[in-house]
Amino acid sequence: MAEPSTPISSAPDLSHEIELSPAFHDLDPMNIVWHGNYVKYLELARNALMARFNYDYPQMHESGYAWPIVDLRVKYVGSVRYGQRIRIRTRIVEWENRLKIEYLILCAETNARLNKASTIQVALDIRTGEMCWVCPPVLWERLGVKGPGA
Repeated sequence: MAEPSTPISSAPDLSHEIELSPAFHDLDPMNIVWHGNYVKYLELARNALMARFNYDYPQMHESGYAWPIVDLRVKYVGSVRYGQRIRIRTRIVEWENRLKIEYLILCAETNARLNKASTIQVALDIRTGEMCWVCPPVLWERLGVKGPGA
């Protein structure tokens, strides 16, 4: 009797995770991380995610595209304190017409949710400055995903 086969997902893992601890200069007068510094943490996590696919900002530029952020949403659930280890989970959830990344900031020790966010980036042709209405194939190739109509 043949063993049952385990389905193998053909979808690539489009996630990544980093850990960090806020610096003293990131705090506000109440000794918690100032709300604006969370954007810096998201940027660090996004860079690490895209570097995983060898498509961070230098590679984006080399491929002929700039990827400005056109939308940023942040939901503050809890506060991060000096010395607290946090884990930032990133996941690419859209790549056909825009690059949408979701973020979850957790306490590394307790796994408590501290922040939830998302960013949207669009591709701009560096030569013309025009926005691309469909993400360029180089993004799909780097992510290992199929583009529209594939």
